[in-house]
Amino acid sequence: FHHTSSPPIALFQNEEEDQDESESDDDDDGSSTDQFKTEKSATRLPDTFQTSHLLFYERFKAYQDYMLGDCKPSEVKAFTADYLEKVLEPSDWLAQWSTDVFDVLVEVRDVDFKNLKACVELVLPLQCDCRGCELNEDAMKSLLDATQHKVPLHELQVVYDESGDFDQTAIALEHLRFFYEHIWRLWDEEDEDDDFDYFVRCVEPRLRLYYDILEGRVPAGLVAEYQFLLKNCSQCFKQFLVVRSSLSTDSDSELDNVSMVEGLKLYDQLEMLKRKLHIIENPLLRYVLGCKGNNKQQCVQSRGIRASGIKVIHVVTVSCSNIQLQSLLSDRLQPLGSSEDTRIQFHTDPVAAVDSCHQGDVVIVLPGIYNVSSSIFLPDSISIEGFGLPDEVVIEKKNKGGSFLESTGADVTLSNIKFIQHDAIEGILCVRQGTLNMENCVLQCETTGVIVRTSAQLTMKMCDLYGSKGAGVEIYPGSVCSLVGNGIHHCKDGILIKDFADELDVMPSITMENNVIHNNEGYGVIVVKPNTGEHYRVPLDRSEEPTSSSNSADIQPESVENNNNTDRGVASTSSRKLQLSRQLSRNKEWSCSRAVQDMVDRQIFVSLQGNQFRRNNKGDFGTFFY
Repeated sequence: FHHTSSPPIALFQNEEEDQDESESDDDDDGSSTDQFKTEKSATRLPDTFQTSHLLFYERFKAYQDYMLGDCKPSEVKAFTADYLEKVLEPSDWLAQWSTDVFDVLVEVRDVDFKNLKACVELVLPLQCDCRGCELNEDAMKSLLDATQHKVPLHELQVVYDESGDFDQTAIALEHLRFFYEHIWRLWDEEDEDDDFDYFVRCVEPRLRLYYDILEGRVPAGLVAEYQFLLKNCSQCFKQFLVVRSSLSTDSDSELDNVSMVEGLKLYDQLEMLKRKLHIIENPLLRYVLGCKGNNKQQCVQSRGIRASGIKVIHVVTVSCSNIQLQSLLSDRLQPLGSSEDTRIQFHTDPVAAVDSCHQGDVVIVLPGIYNVSSSIFLPDSISIEGFGLPDEVVIEKKNKGGSFLESTGADVTLSNIKFIQHDAIEGILCVRQGTLNMENCVLQCETTGVIVRTSAQLTMKMCDLYGSKGAGVEIYPGSVCSLVGNGIHHCKDGILIKDFADELDVMPSITMENNVIHNNEGYGVIVVKPNTGEHYRVPLDRSEEPTSSSNSADIQPESVENNNNTDRGVASTSSRKLQLSRQLSRNKEWSCSRAVQDMVDRQIFVSLQGNQFRRNNKGDFGTFFY
């Protein structure tokens, strides 16, 4: 057996040790405070190896190469025991037994590798740190007697020792602790499909999710949802185990029948929760299906019309020339502010201007580059316009907060502005509800581009969107989206349509006219839909043999092929489908496929004409089944 080399001693040292000792030595004036410090230090626990800040690749390598390998879920405990038996010191080492209630110093006398437990004895005099309770020596001895002096290995932290003899023991226990705290689930061993590589299917995606959360790459709302689902799934599984254990194998009593029905309901609920967790844990499913983002926008309420009835024109500028001011006055301020109930306010920050708006206000942003650090929330029906070309009016966001723009207003208008996003973890624009009309804007994305949520409506005209690591535009069921004359390019996918009609019964309503969708890493347009088992795969071209494609995310992309018989396939459908199919046939730029026909059949598109697709890496249209 070969293990990784011992980490440097600095990894294990308590950085606060010297500082704490110096502070204790400096204060020696005999006061009551010093007496308290002296008493506290007498019972202070010794320092332990500091191992909690291991990097992703260190944990990944340990689990893949040494601890778990290619084991199945039912083999996890045996593989783990075998790994620990090779690296753990079998006896005679000090450890801190840590629980939610106390930390106490113990000595390990023996290790039960099969059950992942250690046989320990209390170190006297008692060295213990309690939280919310008081424990003396007799209480701790009684507790150990009740557990037969056996405690879980993952609850032990090795006391620091300069000799280096216990370095590997400390590292191994850290891998064990982390695994059972962040990776292992109570229901993993119950998985009916036990014949799979546990590391690939569960450990790696959960480990990546942990570090993505730690490094701020997952939206706060999604993290909260994941923790909520974990808690509910754990509770549901425990309830299911109780009901299952109460059933008699050879009884037909009415009580057992009721328990059986209850057990089936809990099982269905458990499977649903596990499926939702799997979606969040898997990076690709997390992208294509999408989940909750930042919930801060829910706290921003509409201000409505001012009580005075006055409307305000908010002018945003740091400085401007006389010519600009005269042009602004003649072109915009006089036409908008001709009535007596209109006022003009000046701002240097676009966020402050928007935050000051009430329904019906107008924000005019003069040329310049404006750096903002917070999201822009649009809860009211207002208009925001750049006074110039989009490349002259630039709003730039650089921090890792929520979406750049969050729109919930009933009728919001954006025009003539360039939005640049940096270091983001959420999309550049999210239309959560209401209507947003956007014209002649440039969107330089970082993560996802524009998101149109259920019941929301977006009209996007003559805009340029690029750079999204997700989809340029994500369209949810029940939304209305009109895309006319836009350029959508250099994204992971151009447009992603979420077809969950099996659950929501409301299809998105989409108009796509005269758009240029090009140079995207994936598809030009892709539909995400549940796998009903009825789909089939179409080869990329006529010379390619059909192949079955799958990956760790259980996703099968449907490729695209030329199909000159689209009209014939939909000729017997409604007149709207027939008209749409003819539009497809007349456009020679199109590469029609089963994916296109399926979209027509599902009546997703209100209008689909004049669009150009160029150099999209996987094809113009595709389908993801999940």
